Amino acid sequence: MSMSSSSPSSPPESLAMPQEKEELLSQVLKYHNQTKHSFTNYARGPHGLDWANQPNPFRRYLSAPLLPLLHPENNQNSPPYPFVFDSLPSPEPISKTTISQFLYNSLALSAWKSTGFSTWSLRVNPSSGNLHPTEAYIISPPVDSLSEHAFVSHYAPKEHALELRAQIPSGFFERFFPHNSFLIGFSSIFWREAWKYGERAFRYCNHDVGHAIAAVSMASSGLGWDVRVLDGLGYKELEKLMGLQIFPEFNIPSRPVKGRMPEIEFEHPDCVLLVMPNGTADFEVDYNELRLAISEFPNLEWKGKPNLLSKEHACWDIIYRTAEAVKKPLTMAKGAVFEPYRSSGMISGNSYKEFSLSEVVRKRRSAVDMDGFTVMSRETFYQILLHCMPSGSGGQKQRSQLALPFRALPWACEVHAVLFVHRVVGLPNGLYFLVRNEDHLDELRKATRSEFKWVKPDGCPDDLILYELAQGDCGELSKRLSCHQDIASDGCFSLGMVARVEPTLREKGTWMYPRLFWETGVLGQVLYLEAHAVGISATGIGCFFDDPVHEVLGLRGLEFQSLYHFTVGGPSC
Repeated sequence: MSMSSSSPSSPPESLAMPQEKEELLSQVLKYHNQTKHSFTNYARGPHGLDWANQPNPFRRYLSAPLLPLLHPENNQNSPPYPFVFDSLPSPEPISKTTISQFLYNSLALSAWKSTGFSTWSLRVNPSSGNLHPTEAYIISPPVDSLSEHAFVSHYAPKEHALELRAQIPSGFFERFFPHNSFLIGFSSIFWREAWKYGERAFRYCNHDVGHAIAAVSMASSGLGWDVRVLDGLGYKELEKLMGLQIFPEFNIPSRPVKGRMPEIEFEHPDCVLLVMPNGTADFEVDYNELRLAISEFPNLEWKGKPNLLSKEHACWDIIYRTAEAVKKPLTMAKGAVFEPYRSSGMISGNSYKEFSLSEVVRKRRSAVDMDGFTVMSRETFYQILLHCMPSGSGGQKQRSQLALPFRALPWACEVHAVLFVHRVVGLPNGLYFLVRNEDHLDELRKATRSEFKWVKPDGCPDDLILYELAQGDCGELSKRLSCHQDIASDGCFSLGMVARVEPTLREKGTWMYPRLFWETGVLGQVLYLEAHAVGISATGIGCFFDDPVHEVLGLRGLEFQSLYHFTVGGPSC
């Protein structure tokens, strides 16, 4: 699927001249600034919800063969939740049983809820507003009792089944990937989020890609599988691999418009992840050869027609112009995929309940309110934050993302966290900062307020790069910054995820912009799971006042920006 407008389409960034690269960067930064909330003005969105046109949360490919999956009956084979952060079990073979369990513990429905005449589903992977813009595709070698040929399929979570989209010629997987491996791809339907959130929806869609990456990483770990984004591939390769060229071209209007626009329901290809046995060594992807093989995919016999999600639509044009500006080109010829697994570190006498991995991922819920009185110990707080570190333990400098689930991301960590501590026994209330990439420490100290203390709190583990900035009651402050929501102040702690934005886009390319949100989504999913594993709850906060957060920290310009907020504490019900 392609998009066009009255102006020429954006060239792939690798082919763009310096002026064109600046234009792409200008578009991305325009979007980022235009979609900020402030005390006096919220980002543009609908003035009320058009319930008659709420998007269908379930994409189906009509007339595509449906391959039912299995519903695991118990969690007997699922390892205890904390164990996978230390080491992975022996890898399971690919089969109908293991593919079923993988999807059941990552992207499947987890519950149905109802009130009055309304009924809705919850899923294992969290989503902004429970709108679920993320679609998933399995690209796999032959699997007994599913398909005797290699295939591309779409995952239908409501049915817990695969929709067969195309058969792949034999030899594809044997040529490019290790034995017992497969691919999972993600795409985004921007319309699903834009229906409720307007222009800010592009941010939320990419949060959800990160949630999904973490969800499949955690589910894979229970089966002894490792996961890595194949980020050498470009937009065009992803589109062909997942069969998304089926969608008609979307002509971007010059301004926000309403009307019947079925083509706005297209899927934007985000990424493809390789799922392979833990411990696979000396493997690298030949992206040039893989690109040539994928170039033949449009010639496959593709099955199924995508269903219509809404009768009427609203187009926020800046979303689609920005999606054009962040399209990623093919960026490498060959690349190593996996590095050694790294333990995430554990504190003795940890606070985890006796939950299996499957129980934690499937019973995770997004808190609606916090009770305002639940407290957590300092040790539990430190344990949660240890699992938020990208490189795990081992005394090496925190930079590369080697620990679960961050190891799925093939770039150096770009996201940190400012923490508002409210109810942690043994730790003074106040403002703290978690540095997740030590290479940024000097930049952060220079960019923030000169009066911040930057001292390690008492009892902080050596592997946890946590600093106290200032002491004091910050409950009212965190509430005010998070769009006046009590949930930000009524938990044990809340936080804002602060990313290195403009320098990253200039150094690596505008295609890193959505990836910064992916990284925040991965971190958010860790917080969700950690909270449930210790017996409390958490939720993401997408509504916050961007620049007032930066003002509290003393940040100027676009070097560091807050991209996602979160709160952790005791749920009120």
